Amino acid sequence: MVAREMFERDELFRLLVSSVQDYAIFMLDPTGRISTWNAGAERFKGYTADEIVGKHFSIFYLPEEIAAGKCEMELRVAASVGRFEDEGWRLRKDGSRFWANVVISAMREASGELIGFSKITRDLTERRRAEEERAARLAAEQANRTKDEFLAILGHELRNPLAPIVTALDLLRMRGGELTKEHKIIERQVDHMVRLVDDLLDVSRIARGKIELRRRTVDVRDAVQKAIEIASPLIEERRHHFTSNLSSTELLIDGDEARLIQVFANLLTNAAKYTDPGGQISISAGPHDGRIRVEVRDNGIGIEPELLPQVFNLFVQGTQSVDRGGRGGLGLGLALVKALAELHGGTVKLASEGLGRGTTSTIDLPAFVETTDERTTQRTTPLLRAVTNPLKVLLVDDNDDACFLLGELVTNAGHEVRTALDGAAALGMLESFTPDVAILDLGLPVMDGFELAVRMRAALGPDLRLIALSGYGTENDRVRSAAAGFDQHLVKPVDLSALLAVLQS
Repeated sequence: MVAREMFERDELFRLLVSSVQDYAIFMLDPTGRISTWNAGAERFKGYTADEIVGKHFSIFYLPEEIAAGKCEMELRVAASVGRFEDEGWRLRKDGSRFWANVVISAMREASGELIGFSKITRDLTERRRAEEERAARLAAEQANRTKDEFLAILGHELRNPLAPIVTALDLLRMRGGELTKEHKIIERQVDHMVRLVDDLLDVSRIARGKIELRRRTVDVRDAVQKAIEIASPLIEERRHHFTSNLSSTELLIDGDEARLIQVFANLLTNAAKYTDPGGQISISAGPHDGRIRVEVRDNGIGIEPELLPQVFNLFVQGTQSVDRGGRGGLGLGLALVKALAELHGGTVKLASEGLGRGTTSTIDLPAFVETTDERTTQRTTPLLRAVTNPLKVLLVDDNDDACFLLGELVTNAGHEVRTALDGAAALGMLESFTPDVAILDLGLPVMDGFELAVRMRAALGPDLRLIALSGYGTENDRVRSAAAGFDQHLVKPVDLSALLAVLQS
């Protein structure tokens, strides 16, 4: 009776093992040859019992592991300490790989004699893939954070030298009326540079197509002319033959002029870069099927047919030589062109008959039908007039040029101004000067603008108005300055109209 019960129990266990689907469970003889095979092993290794029983278990291992003696080592360790566990790539019958967790256990008689090994294998391919995807996602998130931090620092460092240039131009206008042509070109290029810095700081937003337009009624011809001015130095440097053909009538659109200039300048610059010296470049703008069409043509290097569908993707560029031949760039340009054109309700397409056969870039934009005089003028500096409520203003900025010029500008607007280059000097001035408003650069050395704001508020009370001045302008930066007690957060280079409006309020 006992023998029968033992037989039935062993048979039940055998049936249990053979029916398991999620684990490969099989036996090896002392030399590593397979002696049993269950349903789970057949399911994810691909062999039937008839095909595999009697074969050496090394059949599941990579050739380089077999050559290194891995199979013998596993059995040797299992025989020595009782078990061996490992994770690694294993092979199926069809040659495909799967990631396996393997446990090999030594089996011995009561006398201690080794009679073989049990081997249990789990297929962890999906888990490993999920872990790899998670690791890649975490790495990408870290890379994004690093990129955002770098771009924020870069933007701050670029905005600092731009600020005094913008302020100097505003002062020139305030003191002498109309700017000269040369001054206007500097102003236009600085404005363009400021927008490029904004793009760098917001590259993730650009990638998602979330770019805010500052709309007004724009004559596309004006935007094209200003784009030509931006691209002209490169066109002239490469001795291209350039022609423009602009409609004699207005080409009005409801759009962001600076962004349109950016689009057209980008296309012209690309044409100049990718056309050999002495080539032909043209731009035309006019009505077309109820819309406004701007077209840039060149007889340059053209675009490979296989690259055409990808040219509007971020960071995509054509084949580059080692020296890049003056054709460098980040591969952001055309992606930005497409995003901006679509934000204006337009379309953009590139056509090329292949390498060496030039490129045609076409942008179609919706025409604006003007019913009233809705057009706004370009940015102007407010006229100097006596302010009804002149303020005492303390300006603190460690950039000597920026501090001096901004102080001159606010003084010319009718306010009484004192300047300081650091926090200690600013606090020392409070003994003889009680400001109504303090404009503080947040990036001051030793004592930053946040600490200075707290100490000034403690000294002068809640009536002091605090304006933060910074090269950082993200939402988080604004929230942080507000939490520190600042009433306003202005981003360098400061727009004079915005600053004077804040002071007047």
